[in-house]
Amino acid sequence: MAKVRTRFAPSPTGRMHVGNLRTALYTYLIAKHEGGEFILRIEDTDQERFVEEALGIIYRTLEKTGLIHDEGPDKDGGYGPYIQSERCKSGLYMEYAKQLIEKGEAYYCFCDKERLDSLKQNINGKEISVYDKHCLHLSKEEIEANLAAGKPYVIRANVPNEGETTFHDEIYGDITQPNSELDDMILIKSDGYPTYNFANVVDDHLMHITHVVRGNEYLSSAPKYTRLYHAFGWEEPKYIHCPLITNEEHQKLSKRSGHSSYEDLIEQGFLSEAVVNFVALLGWSPVDNREIFSLEELVENFDYHHISKSPAVFDMVKLKWMNGEYIKAMDFDAFYELAEPYIKEVIHRDCDYKKIAQMVKTRIEIFPDIKEHIDFFEAVPEYDIAMYTHKKMKTTAETSLAVLKDVLPLMEAQEDYSNDALYAMLSSYVKENGYKNGYVMWPIRTALSGKQMTPGGATELMEVLGKEESIARIKAAIEKLAAEA
Repeated sequence: MAKVRTRFAPSPTGRMHVGNLRTALYTYLIAKHEGGEFILRIEDTDQERFVEEALGIIYRTLEKTGLIHDEGPDKDGGYGPYIQSERCKSGLYMEYAKQLIEKGEAYYCFCDKERLDSLKQNINGKEISVYDKHCLHLSKEEIEANLAAGKPYVIRANVPNEGETTFHDEIYGDITQPNSELDDMILIKSDGYPTYNFANVVDDHLMHITHVVRGNEYLSSAPKYTRLYHAFGWEEPKYIHCPLITNEEHQKLSKRSGHSSYEDLIEQGFLSEAVVNFVALLGWSPVDNREIFSLEELVENFDYHHISKSPAVFDMVKLKWMNGEYIKAMDFDAFYELAEPYIKEVIHRDCDYKKIAQMVKTRIEIFPDIKEHIDFFEAVPEYDIAMYTHKKMKTTAETSLAVLKDVLPLMEAQEDYSNDALYAMLSSYVKENGYKNGYVMWPIRTALSGKQMTPGGATELMEVLGKEESIARIKAAIEKLAAEA
């Protein structure tokens, strides 16, 4: 069997959409699962949509996600150039288009815009143009005269009006379409550039691509590819069409969603590894239904036959959960490097940022969550004294006031403000008075934070805040409770 060779062939038009990332990922996994080669090819023949910085985005995204290509514009494997605009310079696509003309499978079309507009029809509210093969019947002399006169032209495929074309997809099976529904598609545009469809077929053949992954929105045009392969007499690669990705409302994922691209998600505080893991499951299910995979485990387990036909829902809740699992499993130093900017954005006082990072590591799902967990370290927010009332802890505003007055002198006398020493001191107070731990710790934690939920317990907060700030907050809480009693 031929060695598996797959290609990711993005157009440099902006940020990498989640759907494009999934295509890149599945293409990479198919190759690597079979010990094959993953090729990067840049399809930039649509010059109107070309974005200069997009090429850098493609390289960066593939590098950060670990989808390292074996061949590409920067790694010639003998099948270059790997950028279509560069391939155009050699006249490659025109050469193959002329081969089809010689075989009667394509022809020159000199029709101007006015004539093409006259062919448009309104079908079910949609304006559709079906070419009528007018230029197919031009004589050889007419064609040569038009070319000699420099008359603008395109080259079209000569699709038969009768019969049908059957295209095979690995997921959807055989798809048959009457040839009468297939237009004589343009192969070479008037600017000399090949169309996306034509360049795809020529390049895939010349680069020995064995498997092609793309979105199922291309299924309707798939028979056109088959027609071209038949016209050339070439063997088709295996096609794998992936299901649509929708939002939670089952609408197509759009740029307006704010999370449609890889870079959007990274900027929102998601980890690259989590995004890759999540995107892998947008349309593919492993046999054991597990959900957490490293890239290496995906390579080992990926079987494209388990790709679904049904639309895949981009579930932000699930992505956040998954990202939280990756954060929990992170090496602390790596976590701190990413967490530190978020901590410093909120806390400007001198305190142990690493201890704060340790507190929040298991409590957040994305990095921006850090800020809402720790903002009280900078200053206690305004809060209602009703927060001191806790049924389970059996505390009220009155009991809390009494406890805080009791522990204040103990805190003032305490020299060692490490967590263990503070806990030992307060535990001794709890035991001497016959209290439950929560009866004492709840009002202290509330006084220190002004919050129902904190990333650490009372003594952990005191350790970070330090003696002077902790005492100041306890005194402020006593005043607040006394004033509102």
